[in-house]
Amino acid sequence: MLILSLAWTFFLIGAFTFGGGYAMLSLLQAQVVTAHGWISESAFTDIVAVSQMTPGPIGINAATYIGYDVLFQATGSHLLGVAGSGVATLALMLPSFVIVLLIVKFYTRFKGNSLFEGTMGWLRPTVAGLIGAAAVILIVRTTWTGCTPAFSLVRENFTDWKSWILLGGAFAASFWGKVNPILLILAGAVLGLLLY
Repeated sequence: MLILSLAWTFFLIGAFTFGGGYAMLSLLQAQVVTAHGWISESAFTDIVAVSQMTPGPIGINAATYIGYDVLFQATGSHLLGVAGSGVATLALMLPSFVIVLLIVKFYTRFKGNSLFEGTMGWLRPTVAGLIGAAAVILIVRTTWTGCTPAFSLVRENFTDWKSWILLGGAFAASFWGKVNPILLILAGAVLGLLLY
């Protein structure tokens, strides 16, 4: 039955995707276009484009649209297409929901444990390091020639001196001024419109 196959496929994609919605797109394409042939490559490209434009995570949006398209194309029924949307979306989210639920359950159970607290103490700086590394990756491009890395500025992200001033101002306001991040985002949007 197609709806069960759809549910199982999206459950597996949700269970084995690490790295967010954009990392999920290659798995989605491999399953729904290549492995099962449920939709064409051009339809998948259109779905990804619409998923990027609509509010919400791109992976979940894509699952919703794909689920609808697969069942609507197979049956011609809009009602079954909506059911396909629901099944694909829920199947994709279910593994993450269960994993987070288990983490919360274990967190409340071991919250006072010294070993657990020590582990969490080591994880906090690691997460901060990963976030910092993501920021550096956006700023600096690394190319490897043999065993030697070469570093260069990612010019697409910092096109001119105005972008560096915005970066410095946002950092100073956040770090020393303790300005609310939402206000920084809004200020950045307004200044970006005025400067560019």
